[in-house]
Amino acid sequence: MRTFTMLRLGAALFCCLLIAQAQSQECPCAQAVDKNCTQQADGQTCLCNFQMGPELKQVNCNKLVPKCWLMKRESLPLRGRRPRPESALIDNDGLYNPDCEADGTFKARQCNNTETCWCVNSAGVRRTDKGDKASKTCSELVRTHWVVVEMKRTDTSDADNVVEAAIRNLIKTRYNVPDKLIDRIEVDGPYIFVDLKQNSTQKQSNDVDIADVAYYMEKDIKGDSIIQLSNPFGITVNGKNFVVQEPLIMFMDEKPHEISMKRLTAGVIAVIVVVVVAIIAGIVVLVLTRRKRGKYEKAEMKEMNEVQRELNS
Repeated sequence: MRTFTMLRLGAALFCCLLIAQAQSQECPCAQAVDKNCTQQADGQTCLCNFQMGPELKQVNCNKLVPKCWLMKRESLPLRGRRPRPESALIDNDGLYNPDCEADGTFKARQCNNTETCWCVNSAGVRRTDKGDKASKTCSELVRTHWVVVEMKRTDTSDADNVVEAAIRNLIKTRYNVPDKLIDRIEVDGPYIFVDLKQNSTQKQSNDVDIADVAYYMEKDIKGDSIIQLSNPFGITVNGKNFVVQEPLIMFMDEKPHEISMKRLTAGVIAVIVVVVVAIIAGIVVLVLTRRKRGKYEKAEMKEMNEVQRELNS
C-alpha cells in the first residue's frame, strides 16, 4: 500500500514538473515587443510581460497589445537616456499619457496629469471640448465603430485588384484581423483607403480592436513598427516590395462628437486674416482712387472757370 502511495506521489510530482517545464518554455511574440514570453501548458497560448514604466502587464501573444498601453509606454520617460528638455518641441501625433482601464481600454475621461480634462472615444481620440478637472465628466466610453486608414502608394503601375488583395492579406495575417472586419479596400490613383468596421455588438472580449489595428498600421507605415524586427513590415505585389507612406487615420464614433467651434484652428484663423487684409487693401485702393478722381475733377473745373473768364473779358 505504501509503495502504491509513493508511486502516486511520484507520478503527481512528475506531472507538476512537466507542467512547470511547459510553462517556462520560451516562445516568440512579435506583438508584445518583449522577449520575456513563456509557453503555457496548452501548447498554444504564449504569455508575455509588457513593461509599462513601473507597471508590468501580462499580454497574450496571439492578440495585439491595447493602444492605450502602447501610448502610455511611449509617453513615459525612457530609462537610461537623458530626459528631454521641458522646452523641446516634439511632433508626437497627438501622443499623451493616457489613463487606462485594467483590460487596456481607455478611460472615458483623460487629463494627462493636468487640471484640464476631456472625453475620448474607444480609440483614445478626443471627442469633446476640454474643461476643468473638477467639472468635466464623461458618462461613457463611446465606441469607435469605423476607422479609415488612408495611405499613399509610390508606384501606381500595379493593378488595383492585385494591390487590394495584397493589403487585405497583410492586414489579416500581420494583425490577426478577421476578414469580416475589413469592410472595404479602395484604390483611387495614388491613394489607398482601408475601411475597418466593428460595432459594439460585433466586439467580443477576445477579438482584436480596430483602433489597435489602425495604430499598429500607422506605426508600420511610418517606419516605427511596434512589432519586432524579426517580422518586418512589408507588402509584396507581383514579387516586388510595394511601398506605402503618409498614413492618415480617421475615426467615426457610434455617437456624434461634442467638439464645438469655440476655438478656431490656426488654418481657419490664417484664412480669416488673409480675407480681412484683402478687404482692407481693397478699401484703401478705393479711397485713394476716389481722392485722385476728386482732385482731377476739381482741377478740371478750375481750368474751365479760367477759360470762361478770359472769354468774357
